[in-house]
Amino acid sequence: MNDEQVLAAFKECGALLKGHFKLTSGLHSDAYIQCARVLEHPRLTHELARETVAHLGPGISVDVVASPAVGGILFGFAIASALDTSFIFSERVDRSMVFRRSFSLEKGTRVLVAEDVVTTGGSVKELIALIKGYEAEPVAVVSMVDRGKNPDFGCPYHPLITIDTPSWQPEECRLCQSGDSITVLGSRELANSRTKP
Repeated sequence: MNDEQVLAAFKECGALLKGHFKLTSGLHSDAYIQCARVLEHPRLTHELARETVAHLGPGISVDVVASPAVGGILFGFAIASALDTSFIFSERVDRSMVFRRSFSLEKGTRVLVAEDVVTTGGSVKELIALIKGYEAEPVAVVSMVDRGKNPDFGCPYHPLITIDTPSWQPEECRLCQSGDSITVLGSRELANSRTKP
């Protein structure tokens, strides 16, 4: 699949939204990429995962795929399936990224990190720090979509597609200044809102 075909698939699934959104990174944007709408379709998800793995090239060696919950889980699982390797995911507990459910990594394990959408890359960077804490090796990062912010993960980064979308700090958001109501769709913010009285 080329970029145009991938973008067409996202559009067909209704994954590209317009409005006023608070992103998981805390930034505001007039565009939201709802990968869950793509991940509703297992055959397409596996096709996109195979395409992403093809971008890695033949020289990469991976022992396990790891993703941050919640957004990266389904895509990470599909990536692991394409690589025929195991899969684990991290979760946020008391605002820290941890492995639960008996997930662990042995020293020297070669880990491919998989995420759905990358804006600033904050969740991926936290997961990479967690992986290094186990003395394992993050060999590369993949994502379905990169929002064009060019994050540095300290290892190769292979997004399937880059969709350059604007985003702003809340105090600089022109939509906030216009009084437009904001929509929160990211799983981290939704989880936080459920735990607050």
